[in-house]
Amino acid sequence: MNNTNLDSKSNFSSIAKFMHWGFVLLFIYGLLKQIDELNQLENKALLKFEVIFATVFVLLLLIRFIYMKTTQKSSLPDSTPKSQILAARVVHYGMYVCLTLIPLTGLLIGLLFWLGFEDGFLINTVVEVHEFSVSVIYWLIGLHILAAIFHRLKNDGVWSSMVPFLKEKSYEK
Repeated sequence: MNNTNLDSKSNFSSIAKFMHWGFVLLFIYGLLKQIDELNQLENKALLKFEVIFATVFVLLLLIRFIYMKTTQKSSLPDSTPKSQILAARVVHYGMYVCLTLIPLTGLLIGLLFWLGFEDGFLINTVVEVHEFSVSVIYWLIGLHILAAIFHRLKNDGVWSSMVPFLKEKSYEK
């Protein structure tokens, strides 16, 4: 297979890789510690923890977004079709939107619950947006993983630019 040379492209920085894989772990942790029922928010310590976790998550996500946009370049080869570049952007921005909406709607749910809106149209609507964002992020993560595997099989350097294992032979550094 003839591979595109990535002379003009480079690996993501160690900080970018740390942020990427750190968010994978942080997201998994968030899933594992999620609450099952709204009435669990009656526990003030749990509510406080959820608020702190969601706030820190959003702040770290904002820092990551700014860092990635201002310091990192795409590792897609110059020969990548425009449709693939568009798809990559849609998936990446979609993940950022969902990863922001999930904790923000979670914070809003906590606030509404704390204010006494334990049931009704308003809190139910926010819960629906929250659950929809969680469903969409699963699909986007799946697409992201499939795209990573596609690039690993294509051996074009994209996989090795972010993934610390199973490096592509021609792109080991």
